[in-house]
Amino acid sequence: MTHFLKPQLSHLGVGFDFLKPWYVKVHGEPVSIGNYANVVGSSDGKVRLTVWPGSEGGGGILIGDYCLICPGVRISSAAEIIVGDNCMLANGVYLTDSDWHDIYNRTVTGKPAAINLENNAWIGDSAIICKGVTIGENSIVGAGSIATSDVPPNSIAAGNPARVVKRLDPDRAITQRSQWYSNPHQLFEYFDHLDRDELQKNTFAHWLRYLLFPPGGA
Repeated sequence: MTHFLKPQLSHLGVGFDFLKPWYVKVHGEPVSIGNYANVVGSSDGKVRLTVWPGSEGGGGILIGDYCLICPGVRISSAAEIIVGDNCMLANGVYLTDSDWHDIYNRTVTGKPAAINLENNAWIGDSAIICKGVTIGENSIVGAGSIATSDVPPNSIAAGNPARVVKRLDPDRAITQRSQWYSNPHQLFEYFDHLDRDELQKNTFAHWLRYLLFPPGGA
């Protein structure tokens, strides 16, 4: 992690935990990740953070503090994508601030427009956030939804295209991910246990068996 992935990032804050970081792919810059990030990669769900040069001269990805990024998340930027503090991106989420091809001229990327996930937004499994969209603070985008327009704060949006289906109760407090770190020692022990469990088969004998008898082999 420190030797291979961290140098590819423009910034990485303190207290991060990357589970299976070899399945996290970074392309282009700037890509910045704040403090206490939890990023989970898997063999069938690589996390891809990609910045491509667009018509405005290039993109950028800025991820805030206490964010959770699950397997299969893709963030592709040609303008700017901002993910606020305490945000959660579920499995297979896709954020893209560009169409990547113009409607009439298929040789150019078209006109990108920035994405902004405000603090404490939660994007559900396999949801897509399209260019120019802002997801308001505390709001939720349901699984499989496609957000083509802004979602106001304290709302739940679902569908294709996503529409507000419910408002959050303003009288109920929301527990944010940052509060999960109220006992950091206990939390880091938990993460260490997960890492050890994942790596317990990471031995020379297991590596040799993998080479000789790869999964799914004939």
